[in-house]
Amino acid sequence: MTAVQPVSVGSYTVGGGSPLLWICGPCVIESHNLTLQIAETLKGYAERLKLPLVFKASFDKANRSSGKTFRGPGLQEGLKTLDAVKHATGLPVTTDIHECSQAAAAAEVCEVLQVPAFLARQTDLLEACGNTGRVVNVKKGQFMAPWDMKNVVAKLAECGNKRVLLTERGSTFGYGMLVNDMRAVPWMQETGAPVIFDATHSVQKPGALGDRTGGVREMIPYLARAAVAAGCDGVFLETHPRPDEAKSDGPNMVPLDQLPHLIEVCLRVREAIAPRDAR
Repeated sequence: MTAVQPVSVGSYTVGGGSPLLWICGPCVIESHNLTLQIAETLKGYAERLKLPLVFKASFDKANRSSGKTFRGPGLQEGLKTLDAVKHATGLPVTTDIHECSQAAAAAEVCEVLQVPAFLARQTDLLEACGNTGRVVNVKKGQFMAPWDMKNVVAKLAECGNKRVLLTERGSTFGYGMLVNDMRAVPWMQETGAPVIFDATHSVQKPGALGDRTGGVREMIPYLARAAVAAGCDGVFLETHPRPDEAKSDGPNMVPLDQLPHLIEVCLRVREAIAPRDAR
C-alpha cells in the first residue's frame, strides 16, 4: 500500500494516522445569521469532543435539479458570510468552486477549495484551484472509478500543488440511486492523498422528488461507521437544525442536535481499529 501523505489544513493535519478530520456545515448558505448560528454550534461540538473541524457551506448550488430552486447568496455575499464564520469561530472554512474565475476570490477566505463531483475531471477548474496554493478537496465523480482519481492528483501535482484531499461520495447505480463501495477508501489512498468520506451526499436519490433531490437520511450513520472502519482519513457530514425545512439537500442532512452522537460512535470505531500502540 502507498503511504498516505499528511496534508495540513489550517492548524490541523489530516492523513498519515492523524485524528479524523470532520468537514461539517449546511449544504448552502441560507442566510448570514443562520449560517453563523450553525457554525457557533459546531465550534462548541469541536471543543467538547476535541475535533479538528472544518466548516463547510456553499455560496452557490450550481447543479440543482430545477432552475427555480434556491441556489444561495452568490460569491461575494457568500464569502462575506464564510469570512464572518472564520473570524467568529476560528474554524477553517471550505466551499464549492464551480468556475475558474471563482477560485482566487474563494482562496482569500477559504483554507480548502472543494471541487464538486460533477466537475472532478474539469482540468481548467482543477488547475485554477491548484494554482491558489490552497488545499483542494476533489469529490470523486459518481461516474468515475476510484483508481481514476490518480489522474486528478496528477493534474494538481503538475501545477505544483500536492495539498490534495479526495472524497468518496457514492457511485451511480441505475437511475436515481447511489451506492458505496468501501474499497474506494483504500484504493483512493493508493494515490497518496488522504481520503474523506461524504456520508450525506452518499445517501442522495438524485431527482427523486421531481424538481429536487431526495435521500435516505436514515442510512447516514451506517455508511459513516463503515467508512471509518475502512480507514478513511476524515468524514464529511452536512447538517442543519431543521433539515426538513432546509432549502437544499434536506433529506440528506443530519439534524444538528443529533450530530454529536454520530461523531462519538465514529470515534469509537476509529479507536477500535487503531494499532494497539496508538491507543
